[in-house]
Amino acid sequence: MAENLLFLTGKLAEKSLHKVLAEMQPAPFEYQIAQLGISVAALMTPEFIARRLADARGADRIVVPGLCRGDLDALSEKYGVPVERGPEDLKDLPQFFGRGGKAPDLSKYDVSIFAEIVEAPQLTVEGIVAKAESYREQGANVIDLGCLPNTPFPHLEDAVVALKESGYLVSVDSLVPDDLLRADKAGADYLLSLNEKTLWIADEVAATPVLIPAKSGSLPSLYRAIDAMLAKGKPFVADPILDPIPFGLSESIVRYHRLRKRYPDISVMMGVGNLTELTDADTTGINAMLFGIIAELRINAVLATSVSPHAASAVAEADIARRMMHAAHEDKRLPRDYSDGLLGLHDRRPFSYTEDEIADIAAQIKDPSFRIQISEEGISIYNRNGLYRDIDPFRLYPHLRVDDDASHAFYLGVELARAQIAWQLKKRYSQDEELQWGCNVTRKDARGRVEHREASLKEKRAKKGNT
Repeated sequence: MAENLLFLTGKLAEKSLHKVLAEMQPAPFEYQIAQLGISVAALMTPEFIARRLADARGADRIVVPGLCRGDLDALSEKYGVPVERGPEDLKDLPQFFGRGGKAPDLSKYDVSIFAEIVEAPQLTVEGIVAKAESYREQGANVIDLGCLPNTPFPHLEDAVVALKESGYLVSVDSLVPDDLLRADKAGADYLLSLNEKTLWIADEVAATPVLIPAKSGSLPSLYRAIDAMLAKGKPFVADPILDPIPFGLSESIVRYHRLRKRYPDISVMMGVGNLTELTDADTTGINAMLFGIIAELRINAVLATSVSPHAASAVAEADIARRMMHAAHEDKRLPRDYSDGLLGLHDRRPFSYTEDEIADIAAQIKDPSFRIQISEEGISIYNRNGLYRDIDPFRLYPHLRVDDDASHAFYLGVELARAQIAWQLKKRYSQDEELQWGCNVTRKDARGRVEHREASLKEKRAKKGNT
């Protein structure tokens, strides 16, 4: 017997909800819709729902609008069935229920991120720990201290000890044997990098070495180092080295493929910074492609850097990419509809409503408050006095008649500017919310968006009397 779902909505969204659910049929559920007498569904609160909805109407599950804030546990207890949030935009219901009505599980991954502090010798110990904390917040598993050529690092040991005391796994990256020996004595967990000529270091340290070819691009050299470590019975990680464009990228990817085919069970690392740092392109897409390859080749670790300003979010992007590609690989599905964290400039479904659908909503408006939406054709702004459309906010302004209300004019100017940017870039626009830029916006900013949205909703409720 199919599950019976009860969808809660408001006056303005009811028609669209009926249309979306009807177009989803046949769906793996039966459904009914309860319109609770509120104009804007996003303004619902759990308390409002409890007052307006007497019972679950025989449903097995109740779905509230995604923008409905507050604790839903009390509602689940009241109605005796699960009460869950749907997507923030009802037009996303088909994708939402394509996964059984649940968000994709991005809690798992099988790739460790080594985040390199490239300028470590030039930072104080306190500065190193602070940068490490930033990288940990972005998803790093190991903090890598990069040693610079011909640059003294007298506080290397102190830095390793401070990081270990703060709970970090630590690697040290240097081609100078003395640096690696000092790092091991201080308690480093990994040493980057050894080759067949410096394998003697592996016999003198407890840390796990990362092996690279003695000569750039030489797989035989790497194979000899790997075979020697296998004979010793000691743990290691192998890295054939990813080369930048146009200095052998495709051939280096082939090396990773050959390495994995020859040694199916060893740990392998890929340094992704040679692409993210050395290519003038948005790093979100570069990381998505690289981690797709990483998932297919079962690569176990990446060395990520965040030096160039255009690669400022590279570690956070790596975290999202590894989770998304792992989930897609496990599900045997294309990596779509898992996360929008790597969609910085454009959205897959930017225009939720057509011009005709916006016109239908506008015809229901009975109050002076302006609503703004975008469609493929441009920007729409409307209230009870009319619906106006254009692609240029300056041409819309004369219709708004807010010359005597500076605060209102400022608000509409901000929202119309956002709407224009969203329309130009083909991004999703939702009034009273900042545009979404994926993980290019920091988590602190993301919390700010939530606080801003909550404040906006409270202000709307006050104006509308919460009806």
